Amino acid sequence: MKTARKLGVAALLMSLASMAGAQSASSSLPNNPSPTSSLENAYLGSVHPLALQPGVMSLTLDEAIRMGIEHNLGLQLAHVKQKNIRAEKLQTINYLAPNISLHAETGVHQYNLMAQGFHEAEAGQFARLAPPGSHAAFPFITKVDVTTAQLDLSQQLFNWAGWDAWRAANAAVKATDYSANSAYGLVVLNVGDLYLEALASGTQVHMARALLRSEAVTLRHSEDEHEAGTVAGLDVLRARVAYQQQQQALLQAQDDFAKAKIALNRAIGLAPEQQIALAEAAPYANLPLMPIDRARLEAYRNRQDYQTLQAEIKTAFYERKAASHQRLPSLSFHGNWGVTGISGGLYHSTFAAVGTLSIPIFQEAKFRGDHDVAEAQLDELRTQMQDLKQKIDEQLRDSMLDVETSSQLMRVAASNLHLANETLNDTTERYVAGVDTNLPVIEAQATVAQAQTRYIRSELQYNEAKLSFARNLGIVDQAFHGVQVATARP
Repeated sequence: MKTARKLGVAALLMSLASMAGAQSASSSLPNNPSPTSSLENAYLGSVHPLALQPGVMSLTLDEAIRMGIEHNLGLQLAHVKQKNIRAEKLQTINYLAPNISLHAETGVHQYNLMAQGFHEAEAGQFARLAPPGSHAAFPFITKVDVTTAQLDLSQQLFNWAGWDAWRAANAAVKATDYSANSAYGLVVLNVGDLYLEALASGTQVHMARALLRSEAVTLRHSEDEHEAGTVAGLDVLRARVAYQQQQQALLQAQDDFAKAKIALNRAIGLAPEQQIALAEAAPYANLPLMPIDRARLEAYRNRQDYQTLQAEIKTAFYERKAASHQRLPSLSFHGNWGVTGISGGLYHSTFAAVGTLSIPIFQEAKFRGDHDVAEAQLDELRTQMQDLKQKIDEQLRDSMLDVETSSQLMRVAASNLHLANETLNDTTERYVAGVDTNLPVIEAQATVAQAQTRYIRSELQYNEAKLSFARNLGIVDQAFHGVQVATARP
């Protein structure tokens, strides 16, 4: 998996118009709750944090996603699992592959022949073998200095269960690869969500600050009019209360913005105190939805959780076959060649070639138990696959409804904000002209503040709905690649 794949500028926030024809596989996970701690959700944490940089770091969405891929805790844990499964596959291969070893030893050995069954009465029989006239004394304790060197070879010639186990290991590796791709997509999704949240919080600060300046103008005008004796002191008090309330709203928005940036830093491996400036704009672009049948096929082709479960079913299938084939005979070979002799003296070559046919007889209960366990696991995975297909259909329909509804809500919120601004302008003109008090102005400013908040939240909701739709299609990291951002403001 390429963890350094470059995404398009503001990729996760763009229109999905070209997404409908995307064919390449990507990563996705089903909808999950949003824990706020890396203990609950590893994808909110990071490892190997970058050193604190002086000043303010300008951060684009592409850079944030790249840092998240490099430092995100959840993705690192997925790579660890991937490494473990690959190591298990190597162990399986080693069981089936030829095993060659070299063995050499030298040493002095002392033997007690009487302890090994020789007796003094038998010594005379060996004495008769000695040459005539020689006095042969048979030693019962002897020392021998022996050197041995051997090259050993062993090989499984036929083991059907082992072959099935190897194929199961291959399928397990594919399952972890899909799972790692799914983790990659979830990192992209989480970083995109956090970036969107930070953008929305920053926009809220910007609008709150602009409204505070408007409240300040109203307050100064009320004070000037009161000093001139044209308005009552109640207008000044009303304007001052509205100004201070807007001050509180601005402080709260600034606090939310700071916390959103800290959460983003945490997910991408930046120090919590690192100052960042978001270099992207919150995008808006209409998304034409595709038919549900086409969306379902795209999800089956691209969703990594679907591909992972398919690979797990294949793994369980081969494990069941391996359990069934345990009762079949297995054939193995073992041989060696080497030299043995008195150290420093004459050496003689030795060799052995042994074929072993193993036929299990009294293990039927174990074989049946292993088969039933493997069969149960396979049935469970197939049931999960049926449930996942229904879940994918449900998620796609839900996300399509969310995209359509949030798009309509955003258009209504934009129109409402436009009308609220016009009302504020009209009431301000009437107040400046002396036709009315500042009460309608204060009320119009409050209405604008509420309309701004609703618009920001609806914009965030719409962008998150598009991200959720892309995730449920399984093309989070491909759908937006290379497409330009289209922004729109009311």
